Amino acid sequence: MLQTLINVFRIAELRNKILFTLAMLAVYRIGHWIPLPGINQEQLKKFFESQDAGSAVKKATDFISLFSGGAFGHSTIFGLGVMPYISAGIIFQLISSIPGSRLKKLQEEGPTGRQKITEWTRYTTVGLCILQAVTYLGISEKSNMIYPGLASNPLWWIMAIAAMTAGCVFLMWLGEQIDRFGIGNGVSMIIMAGILARMPDAIKSAVGMFGPGEEGKMGWGGVLMLVLCFVGVVAGSVIMTVAQRRIPIQQAKHTRGRRVFGGQKSYLPLRINHGGVMPIVFASSLMIFPSVVFSGLAEATKASAGMTHGILQWMQSELTGGQFLHEIVYIVMIYFFSYFWITVQFNPEEMSKQLREHGSFIPGLRPGPRTAEYLETVMTRITYVGAAFLCIIAVLPTIVQKSMNIDPNITQFLGGVGLLIVVSVTLDFLQRVEANLLMRNYAGFLSGGDGDGPRLKGPRG
Repeated sequence: MLQTLINVFRIAELRNKILFTLAMLAVYRIGHWIPLPGINQEQLKKFFESQDAGSAVKKATDFISLFSGGAFGHSTIFGLGVMPYISAGIIFQLISSIPGSRLKKLQEEGPTGRQKITEWTRYTTVGLCILQAVTYLGISEKSNMIYPGLASNPLWWIMAIAAMTAGCVFLMWLGEQIDRFGIGNGVSMIIMAGILARMPDAIKSAVGMFGPGEEGKMGWGGVLMLVLCFVGVVAGSVIMTVAQRRIPIQQAKHTRGRRVFGGQKSYLPLRINHGGVMPIVFASSLMIFPSVVFSGLAEATKASAGMTHGILQWMQSELTGGQFLHEIVYIVMIYFFSYFWITVQFNPEEMSKQLREHGSFIPGLRPGPRTAEYLETVMTRITYVGAAFLCIIAVLPTIVQKSMNIDPNITQFLGGVGLLIVVSVTLDFLQRVEANLLMRNYAGFLSGGDGDGPRLKGPRG
């Protein structure tokens, strides 16, 4: 491992890419702490500290901050994070998957069409930024988090909305610079940096809970259990992220003169967790609303104090995070969105058509509808396993928190969206570094070599 790290910094181009990426992430973390003028940070901090861990407001802000890389707990110019850009990208991705749509035709045009879609995505990001900034500032005004005299000043509203929009657009530009001059997916790296920045607080909470022999404190057995859970969950996440169902592919033989071409054997890799974190993201975002809706209905029927009010209160309680009904509905929604995402992203007919056009086929199956049917059947079966893995990852933090009475800041690193994002982004980063090392005939992190294989002649950079 040490020799591999040395080889990474021997290559000038790879070294510059890594240092550039780290520099851009440092810029992001600096801007993360620049406050938005006019917001009472002390009042904002007290408001979020007063919210229960299972409340809808706390869950919504934690989810948005986790997935966006922003900071809703303290109002900054980067408060919106990259959430508007991600939302715009998902919207256009879903629309472009609709057969016959204009975006679908643009995507099929190649680089020119994709560049046009990227341009529209940026414009949509600006619109979503303005909408989310107005919503966030409106909630801040109702909660008395804006200094007196500024809430009624139109110039302050224009300044605050422009600052939050500019912060999001700057993060979008920062991510594109990492894509171009750095290494790794820029937006994903920003989100991962925001997640890992919470780790010192989690370690601090774990140290505060440690107290062998003290009542209500965690002993050595609890620490060992947490470490084993963390290692096991990370290892399982890595395995399931890279797990594939390999379908054998045979190329048809072609005879030209006296020579025979083709006939090679390969495989078609189908990822078990094809949806990635998206099923958990969709399910988590929608599970925020039931608690809010039933809470409002229960408050509206409080005066009657009848059966309806009791049922609404029970629904509000059971649909709070950690309750049995909430977790069951959560699991069902993860399964639903796993199959929904596969339906949107995976097209067996198109894949079968491409195999036939390239003169390839699956042994024992006729090209065309029979191959498409087989691919759809295989994908349906492996998606069931992938969705089960996502369900375990999603509910594990809640189970550990409830059973061992551990701070949510600690359990968030034992599963959920954050852990999957960190694992997938880290694997992507290592694979890119590996490709750069192997291209120059160095052994990499994932190749299993000794870290200093035979090198090609010529300059190392």
